Amino acid sequence: MTTAGENWTKAYVEAWESNDPEHIGALFTDDARYLTSPDSEPRVGPAAIVAGWLDDLDEPGTWSFEWKILHEVGDFVVVQGRTEYPAERDYLNLWIIRLAPDGRATEFTEWYMSRPHEG
Repeated sequence: MTTAGENWTKAYVEAWESNDPEHIGALFTDDARYLTSPDSEPRVGPAAIVAGWLDDLDEPGTWSFEWKILHEVGDFVVVQGRTEYPAERDYLNLWIIRLAPDGRATEFTEWYMSRPHEG
């Protein structure tokens, strides 16, 4: 049985692969806060989240992402990932997600650490 955190993360990766504004916006509640780093100014609400995402999108096929849930209790989810951009760079990722009862995120904060490129 998959967890709410697994379902949300899978949907996030699908939205990342498509860059479809509807898929991106559907991940978040109306008052969701998306932080691209712990100390960044949050993007608040789906419209701002989608706009920020599309301003800094990754083209499909230019990256791969492996992930696992490190911790999930109630509405609190921690995801560890690795994003590989074969043409240029790799990152280790840590995501902190808070989910609403309907499975959408109310808050998403990401950390990403550059690592030596292996490609």
